[in-house]
Amino acid sequence: MGQAFEIADGKATISRRAALRGAAFLAGALVAPASAQVLDLPRQKVEFVAPPFVHPHEQATKLGPRIMEFRLWVEEKKIVIDEEGTTLQAMTFNGSIPGPLFVVHEGDYVEVTLANPDTNSMAHNIDFHAAAGASGGADLTLINPGEQTVLRWKATRTGVFAYHCIPGAMTPWHITSGMSGAVMVLPRDGLKDAAGRPLHYDRVYYIGEHDYYVPRDEKGKFKHYDTHGDAYMDTMEVMRKLVPSHVVFNGAVGALTGKNAMPAKVGENVLIVHSQASRDTRPHLVGGFGDYVWETGKFSNPPETNLETWFIRGGSAGAALTKFLQPGIVGYVNHNMIEAFELGATAHFRVEGQWNDDLMTQVKAPEPIVSNVAHK
Repeated sequence: MGQAFEIADGKATISRRAALRGAAFLAGALVAPASAQVLDLPRQKVEFVAPPFVHPHEQATKLGPRIMEFRLWVEEKKIVIDEEGTTLQAMTFNGSIPGPLFVVHEGDYVEVTLANPDTNSMAHNIDFHAAAGASGGADLTLINPGEQTVLRWKATRTGVFAYHCIPGAMTPWHITSGMSGAVMVLPRDGLKDAAGRPLHYDRVYYIGEHDYYVPRDEKGKFKHYDTHGDAYMDTMEVMRKLVPSHVVFNGAVGALTGKNAMPAKVGENVLIVHSQASRDTRPHLVGGFGDYVWETGKFSNPPETNLETWFIRGGSAGAALTKFLQPGIVGYVNHNMIEAFELGATAHFRVEGQWNDDLMTQVKAPEPIVSNVAHK
């Protein structure tokens, strides 16, 4: 995007005129058809739900391809991202970080209405990693405040894929401010193991990991800003050092822990979709396993089995299917433990059910050492 700010009194402020000028940055790249193709297919309107939850869907279908209708809006807002009250001038899809998970089947058409309310201050668009052409749709969706557009693309590849805002030079700022999500394209006959046997999940959760770069003042305290324009220059300076102040799941430290833990039951198969639009990450279940893991997120590849930790490349999404075998609070972390414990990349599952002593039992409770002489 072109320069979307004006400098006054040492601060960067967003002007509507500058934001509108920014819409021209992709003009030379647009490849819009003369008229949209008319498709004589059934339509299905989908109502999103906020992550970590996922809208209702069939895991396998005998129906033919459909046009799946979705609506996304951009919301620029201030959010609190940790227990200390640190704030972020966030940019979001549908008000949540991450944006909602789309679920369709291979061969379906994804028709997205993207709206940018006039209460916002910047131009925005969307790049679907699952879509072919025009920068994943970004060249055809750049809209100014007060505008909306409709994009349709065909889901030709199965798997989980990231999407994010990509408005030219300001792309890193928009992504690290919260503007990313994921799409899951299921095979029409459902998920399979390496031998082609069907796999089924009882629950599905979507975890979006984000790295934030909140500036500090001269005393080392996190700074608060009234507007995106006020935060822009300081935030860019921190971002260029590539050292995040926070690494979080679903928007904030603790967003998926405590009372926000994701519920499950012993014996259930739970599918976990995990995306990271910027940095590499290493998801790990504490006391659990990735029974079937599509580490690169693509269902056309056979899943790996019984993983302790898996790797998700920055700019992508992965999926893991796990069966919980024991009840209790099960941790789910980025296994860079510094990022998990110090920066916030931790989630919890609250698993109900019967404890299985055969899998684990405490033979003796803690007690005083009988002899202070070490055994050799």
